[in-house]
Amino acid sequence: MTTKATSIDIAYRAGVSQSTVSRALRNSPLVNEETRLKVQAIAKELNYKVDKNASNLRTQSSLTLALLLCEDPTNDDSLINPFFLSMLGSITRATAQQGYDLLVSFQQLSSDWHADYEDSNKADGIILLGYGDYMDYEEKLERLLAQNTHFVIWGAAQSKSSVLSIGCDNRQGGIIATEHLVKKGRKKIAFIGDASSHSPEFQERYLGHQQALKDAGIKCNSALQVDAISTESSGYDAALVLIATKVEFDAIFAASDLIAIGAIRALKEQGIDVPSDIAIVGYDDIPVASFANPPLTTVKQNTKLAGEILVESLLKLIKGQQVSNQLIATSLVERQSCGS
Repeated sequence: MTTKATSIDIAYRAGVSQSTVSRALRNSPLVNEETRLKVQAIAKELNYKVDKNASNLRTQSSLTLALLLCEDPTNDDSLINPFFLSMLGSITRATAQQGYDLLVSFQQLSSDWHADYEDSNKADGIILLGYGDYMDYEEKLERLLAQNTHFVIWGAAQSKSSVLSIGCDNRQGGIIATEHLVKKGRKKIAFIGDASSHSPEFQERYLGHQQALKDAGIKCNSALQVDAISTESSGYDAALVLIATKVEFDAIFAASDLIAIGAIRALKEQGIDVPSDIAIVGYDDIPVASFANPPLTTVKQNTKLAGEILVESLLKLIKGQQVSNQLIATSLVERQSCGS
């Protein structure tokens, strides 16, 4: 053809209606497989491209989702937790598979990132990653709810909130991390990470840690819990605080891999060997965990599945379908930081 192909051209060649062409190109179950494959083959032959602007105008949809990454303290200028980089990749793939575009925006916690994206037609819905102190963040989530904004967050579910959340089973992750250390013969296990409601994911991991100790008949010593945010420098400082207390410990469960890596550096500088003297388990399985010295045993979160569920849940919410909070199971990745 010398002119740009249209859906009418495809309909004529396929011997079907224009609406059937539209449905077939969207892989609608209303079109039988034989017709769908025939229409798609003709569209490919004619090098047909869907006019997204016209389609969006008809459906009153931008066919775009927004991913808002909130600033997070880091050791560099990126202000993005490395764990969220894996999440970003999985969300991008999942969005494309659903035929949507993804608008990625980096937000400062102090900014008005809760402004209504939908009213401005920038996006049909929002995925939120990272929020620092949850108590500061909660008010903005409530304002999004009040604006009837379609959004989903990655993180721990809050019992007092109707916010849709998808997250890993942090309590289960805390249990399997501590159970592993107990099986290695460790009984004085420290926890490094904020265990308060300001950091609900870390808090859930600590509760899992406490449960595993109780199940093993080991009394939980509150002196072995030291607060830390998810940075190497915070893990380093927390480990030094732990050492300075003179409380005996033979293992550390760190609430994130970054905390664990910082703690390993502090221990080594103090002449403490990992894993002979102190065994360490992290959380997240970020790429650098396998290159730590020693390689870090850690609790893995399934970022591929997480991205798919976040996108699917948000699209269901946008379409007015039934949705609910979901927890994704974790798994342990064994490396050398706990010994052979």
